[in-house]
Amino acid sequence: MLAGMSRTAKLAWTAVVFNVAVIAFGSVVRATESGAGCGPHWPACNGQFIPSEIHGARLIEFTHRITSGIALILVGVLIWKVFHSFARGHRVRTTATLAGVFVLVEAGLGAMLVLFEWVAKNVSVARTVAVPIHLVSTLALLASLALTAHWVDGGPAAQWQRGRGWLLVGGGVGVALIAASGGVTALADTLFPSESIVSSISKSLDSAEYFLTRLRVAHPLIAIAVGLLLIRIVGSIATDRTSGRIIIGLVVLQFVAGLANVLLHTPLWLQIAHLVLADVLWVTYVVFTADVLSVEDTVTAGVT
Repeated sequence: MLAGMSRTAKLAWTAVVFNVAVIAFGSVVRATESGAGCGPHWPACNGQFIPSEIHGARLIEFTHRITSGIALILVGVLIWKVFHSFARGHRVRTTATLAGVFVLVEAGLGAMLVLFEWVAKNVSVARTVAVPIHLVSTLALLASLALTAHWVDGGPAAQWQRGRGWLLVGGGVGVALIAASGGVTALADTLFPSESIVSSISKSLDSAEYFLTRLRVAHPLIAIAVGLLLIRIVGSIATDRTSGRIIIGLVVLQFVAGLANVLLHTPLWLQIAHLVLADVLWVTYVVFTADVLSVEDTVTAGVT
């Protein structure tokens, strides 16, 4: 498959994979409470662009900043390559530009978390709001990169179809809700770990508990509802597509990973796996949506 790709397509898919890795490493920063490793300084680390001492939380945070910087450069190179290879007005120029916008938004949100000290053990409402916004922004970045890669790789143009279109958009919004609620739940698990499932549920239902802890119960409910919705959407539109079957498999796998997270009390390795699977599901769903709404598919289906 890679052998038949153009250099631009390989670069675009590399940007997708690398950004997923950066997002996953961000969960390590959160889970290990290393966000304050460089102090309230950005882009410098404790007032130095290259810290004299790098260990512990500082090593984790500084590494995340370096990888995030590489991701930004990678997206910048992709934009240059796309504008060099495709004519003005081409859809790939639009998605590549959006990727550039969202990678800058991501950098800005990351800087804001550090500068306002919404990291480590901070339990403020502001941090609780910023975390899901940060995660939804990453989905927008991955969607832009995935569409760029898909269309650079020869995918047909998409055309809006009122019935299918709104159904697919609904599924996408659902996935974004999962990501947002998952971010809040992961934050709650880090700041207010529970000793057992019973303890976690009782705290979630106790009105006297901190609001972040009580929000934790929302994620599994949203995930189950949206997961079943995605299976329904894919099943009603195109079960014969390979991407459709992959989506159904990923949803089932996410159900298993989510349950395992609860039973094993959210070990770091499983949190990372759960997040990576969520990103892979999102990228696959975006490409699936582009395929379903493609001009070729519209003609085949006889839709005008």
